[in-house]
Amino acid sequence: MIATTSRPAPAAAAGHALLPALLSRPYPAVMGVLNITPDSFSDGGQFIAPEAALAQARRMIAEGADIIDIGAESTRPYGDAEPVSADQELKRLQPILADVVSLGVAVSIDSMKSAVVGWALDAGASMANDVWGLQRDPDMAALLAARRSPVIVMHNRDCADAGIDIMQDIAAFFARSIEIATRAGISRENIVLDPGIGFGKTPDQSMIALARLRELDAFGLPLLVGASRKRFISSVSPSEPHQRLGGSIAAHLIAAEGGARIIRTHDVAETVQALRVAAAIRDKR
Repeated sequence: MIATTSRPAPAAAAGHALLPALLSRPYPAVMGVLNITPDSFSDGGQFIAPEAALAQARRMIAEGADIIDIGAESTRPYGDAEPVSADQELKRLQPILADVVSLGVAVSIDSMKSAVVGWALDAGASMANDVWGLQRDPDMAALLAARRSPVIVMHNRDCADAGIDIMQDIAAFFARSIEIATRAGISRENIVLDPGIGFGKTPDQSMIALARLRELDAFGLPLLVGASRKRFISSVSPSEPHQRLGGSIAAHLIAAEGGARIIRTHDVAETVQALRVAAAIRDKR
């Protein structure tokens, strides 16, 4: 197993400066999805080869991505992901991560394993994206506190339950995650909340989370939304993942109106254009 000592990574010193820089513009920052996996729900296998992954990262940066979110384990939000070991994640990341970092934009490591996150931060990643919100790996919070790394805390559930109030569930989950972060010494200035669209939610609950996003302002923390190509879109307009661009943009514009400051997407150029045009129109009100 890869060691995760508290040695500061090169990016650690910039932890407090990174998020304010990303969040200072009049429209949300855009995070481009880079899945180096064989089984991600939308683009599994397309970018698992290092040369294909690097080309995609370059493309997304040219299209306006502010952050590249790189993941080497599918966290398919529909309960059928194949778990992989930390060693397997690292084998996928090692040939590509340094090259993506060298492109000059912030890189987020999408992993729920502290061993992988620690290695990636040492290799130059700027922030962590934990789809279990610091609640699965008991070493994650302490690692991120020691590295002073920004972290995306995502709401998740093992399975959807149509009978619950999803906003109450999200709020309770975030309260637990923030308590874990506080005990570990993670600064509030380094926390971003993500309601986890599609994860442990029915399609209706995903839409409720988007519609009621402003309720999460109570936490006083920036919000990230990743509705890109998610299955709830097909519940409204039947479609395959690659056919959900219109629905993704609609959801992300609603999220931006609801206060989201980072949008996570597979379709960077179209999302950047939509967000900037919407912001320009709002300025004319």
